[in-house]
Amino acid sequence: MFTGIIQSIGRIHEFEARGADARMIILGGGLDFSDVAIGDSIAVNGVCLTVVALTPDRFTVDVSAETLRVTTGFVPGAEVNLEKALRLADRLGGHLVSGHIDGIGTVRDFAPVGESHLLTIDAPPELARYIIRKGSIAVNGVSLTVNRVDGAHCTLNLIPHTLEMTALKQLQAGSRVNLEVDMIARHIERMMQFTQITDKD
Repeated sequence: MFTGIIQSIGRIHEFEARGADARMIILGGGLDFSDVAIGDSIAVNGVCLTVVALTPDRFTVDVSAETLRVTTGFVPGAEVNLEKALRLADRLGGHLVSGHIDGIGTVRDFAPVGESHLLTIDAPPELARYIIRKGSIAVNGVSLTVNRVDGAHCTLNLIPHTLEMTALKQLQAGSRVNLEVDMIARHIERMMQFTQITDKD
């Protein structure tokens, strides 16, 4: 589990295709690896990946074909948001994030408003029903609050601190982003579906 509070901006150092899968080396960007071991999870742009090799300034992960299929993918040289897995004693500064991407959104607009930026994203229609005003959503692993919802697109406010501490500053109209909706909404939907099934019985 993760919180969506980014701890470092890393960089894709190497990307090696291995058939339909891949192996990737990521520069940590100053991320503290002192409490990271082989087998631990690190979220890379919101994607939960398992560390298979580690040095003081970088880590290696294997990426499955399924992960590559359902995410925006990874480009050598690109900056990525990094977050180590949540410990039980940590503060939950964002919201509960699983690191399992629900779908890919497309940036409709990303424009400054005062000192902040407004980010508008077109979400896949099948995810739009989980996105609500003042609810939470993870965009490339960053926990954000939804300001407005209009059909299948939502608008979020990024304060200067968020821009400084994450790779979201690189976004522009047309950029594709990893989206993870609030897992509570999915649980509620499933509970309602199950209730309807049992009521029919």
